[in-house]
Amino acid sequence: MSHPQIVADPTIMMGKPCIKGTRITVELILRKLGAGQSFAELIVAYPQLKESDLRAALAFAADYLEHETVLAAE
Repeated sequence: MSHPQIVADPTIMMGKPCIKGTRITVELILRKLGAGQSFAELIVAYPQLKESDLRAALAFAADYLEHETVLAAE
């Protein structure tokens, strides 16, 4: 699946996937959401973000994980 709002550039944030036009990584967004911040709180904290950027980060992460091999816990 294509993710035009997500870019990875080796010269920006060590190549981590970021929201296009920002230095905000997908990882940061996932960590903030996982810690309980809402979309609204993230948009206030990072006014350059839009709700569509946050949704794009979630879709990117889901597509990335779809192709990961998960080992069963022993």
